[in-house]
Amino acid sequence: MSVKPFEPKFMKMSVLTAALQELTPRSVRDPDPDKAIEDWLQFARELDVDNIQLSAALHPDESDVPQEAMLDPVANTLDLRKPFDKARTSRVLAAMKETRVGLSDVTYFDNMLTDDNANRKKKFDFMVRAMDAAVMLGVKAVCGFVGRNVKLGMDQNYDMFEKEFVPLLKEAKARGLQYRVEQCPMPGWNPTDAWVNNIAHVPGAWIALHKICEKHGVGDQFRIHYDPSHSILMGMDTRSIFQYLKEEGYNFLIAGFHVKGQVINSRGVSVWGYQGQVAQRGDWKNGQISTNPADLLNSWKKQVSYNEHELPGTAKHDPLAYLQNRTVDWLDHQLAARELLQLDVAETPLVVEHEYPPARIQDKEKLRPILKGSLAFTRKIDEAAACMHALQNEVMKAQGIPVQGIGRQAYRT
Repeated sequence: MSVKPFEPKFMKMSVLTAALQELTPRSVRDPDPDKAIEDWLQFARELDVDNIQLSAALHPDESDVPQEAMLDPVANTLDLRKPFDKARTSRVLAAMKETRVGLSDVTYFDNMLTDDNANRKKKFDFMVRAMDAAVMLGVKAVCGFVGRNVKLGMDQNYDMFEKEFVPLLKEAKARGLQYRVEQCPMPGWNPTDAWVNNIAHVPGAWIALHKICEKHGVGDQFRIHYDPSHSILMGMDTRSIFQYLKEEGYNFLIAGFHVKGQVINSRGVSVWGYQGQVAQRGDWKNGQISTNPADLLNSWKKQVSYNEHELPGTAKHDPLAYLQNRTVDWLDHQLAARELLQLDVAETPLVVEHEYPPARIQDKEKLRPILKGSLAFTRKIDEAAACMHALQNEVMKAQGIPVQGIGRQAYRT
């Protein structure tokens, strides 16, 4: 029997800067955009987190979706109205060196397959600018959505993906970047009754889209930034998803994680089911889509009528809910990632994303202890999973010592 040392490997902790959109007041950051990044790097240092996931977005003056219609207003911490040139790069890199905080990746979450040709080109060009900034800042990936053309069926959207999204992946390849897709189905993105508005929402779709990418030589660019909250939203569980990917030979697809939970409201499910509220939402007036942007926020009742986002650590420990796939089993999530996926664990970003509505406080002093507690919880969960995995799958296995018990099993609820 060989003896292996105990060497647990921890993931790269990070926090999405959209957790506090108004850290730097717009009156300050609009004329001096990189002040927002400097302030967030300093805030991250105060939170004891080593990395930030830098949020880019179209400026509110340029976006086709009004802020009032957004469930989770985006943060343009990285402001790309002007080119991210060498001077801006030097300023941000200096702030990173001073604070000793790194970047896990750059994000831009938008509908890249929108049916409006002019808007689609504007979003394509913006993502390319985000890619250029990512390269200048020395990160390896951008993160975003694929989206959907709601006027087309799903098969037609796959064709559109090949025509419109593959060229974006070619831009990523030319820059040595991955494009990591978050899998939220975005049910409330528009006032239609379409529930899936981001076609890269489930493993079957990931594999189908990756095959298209492989055909065009950009398979290495298409990866998934997995968020367990979206799986809960769709009645799925992490371990089963990872097991399926392994069985199909695609367990290399996941390259990063958002740490955000979902708590299913059983009463809401009893009223509307997992499709959410489909009628009388308030986003239509007199038989027409409302022209008031604030009314369009009601489109998200397709989601929020039966669930609520969780900031890790803020929800009750509920083993029965874990078994029913009604909240995230954080420990098993981190164990399953190590057991079933092909990961370079130490280089895998584990990014806390804050979207728990009652705690989305736009006040730094009030939010600091909340985020600090959630980040500490996430770090300890990952450390616990790392220790269990190293002990059971490396140390004990090398000496032929059996592991006790069964644990959570895929495909079983």
